This record gives sequence, C-alpha cells and structure tokens, in this order.
Amino acid sequence: MGNARVNTEFAMRLIKLFLVILIMIFGAAFAVLNSNLVEVNYYFGRQDIALSLMLTLVLGLGVILGALSAMARIVRLKREIQTLKRRTDLVSKEVNNLRALPLKE
Repeated sequence: MGNARVNTEFAMRLIKLFLVILIMIFGAAFAVLNSNLVEVNYYFGRQDIALSLMLTLVLGLGVILGALSAMARIVRLKREIQTLKRRTDLVSKEVNNLRALPLKE
C-alpha cells in the first residue's frame, strides 16, 4: 500500500516536470516568433522592447492584479465567515440556556 503511494507521487512529479518543460518550450517558441521590436511610449520617454517581452510583462501584470483582487475578496469572505461563526456560537449558547430553564406549568 505504501509502495503505491510512492509510485503515485513519482508519477505526479513526472507529470509536473513534463508540463514545466512543455511550457518552457512554448515560451521559447513564443519568444522566437514574436521577436519584433515595438515602441512603447510612456510619460518620461520612449523605449523599444521585444514584442514577446512586452506581452509577457502585460500578462504578468494582469496575473498580479487578478490575484490581488481575488485576495481582497477572499479576505472579505473570511471576515464574514468569522462574523457568522460568532453569531452561530451566540445563538447556540442561547438555545442551550433556554433548554436548561425549567418549564412553568
């Protein structure tokens, strides 16, 4: 049983390695196919940058901004979960206290 787990972990590592190598090959091909220079104008000047580098930078910036916005939402939801847990605990305590009261006949 332990041997099967080791084999599964080894297979997963091989799959991950294969995917990383595949992504690197696609990245290299992308850089070669998009090696043209593009002119980037910004407030303080102008720069000629390879198209592949520019696309990679913009993609990276998009990933970072997307992750930040997702993290803000996750933090907000975790805070809401904590508030709801506190309310649930209070209601549970109240129900237990009401159950402990003697019935008046």
